[in-house]
Amino acid sequence: MPADFESRFDVDYDGELPGSVDEAALKRMETVAYVLDESVRVPGIGVRIGIDPILGALPVAGDVVSGAFSLYIVAESAYLGVSFRTLVEMLANITIDVAGGSIPYIGTVFDALWKANKRNVTLALEDLAEAVETDGSGGRTDGGVDIPIEPDD
Repeated sequence: MPADFESRFDVDYDGELPGSVDEAALKRMETVAYVLDESVRVPGIGVRIGIDPILGALPVAGDVVSGAFSLYIVAESAYLGVSFRTLVEMLANITIDVAGGSIPYIGTVFDALWKANKRNVTLALEDLAEAVETDGSGGRTDGGVDIPIEPDD
């Protein structure tokens, strides 16, 4: 049950998540964020980085590829019913990550510190928990994104 969902990032979101939220989707989002932002511990200093700064070592192309992977979290969040405003914030985080990471030499350090994917998972969890607080039922009252799904015939 998503109400009992515990984030691996120690996200301190208020309230609980709606019962209708797909817990497997939350776990997939966190896995993508973990791999991109925190999957490798740097020996000696204890800082965690992911493959995002490693991909960023390839000028521009690496940041575009990591940005494309980051869009998965936004797409999954839209599917879960995260508000439009939060989705825009998430896209802004990715834009900052790609632009900052594209700066020669400094970009790799920027990628290691910015952690846009971890930020985006936190934003999504906080938004979903806020929906329960404001509505009580977990239903979206502030213009969440509805994605129509047509069955295959």
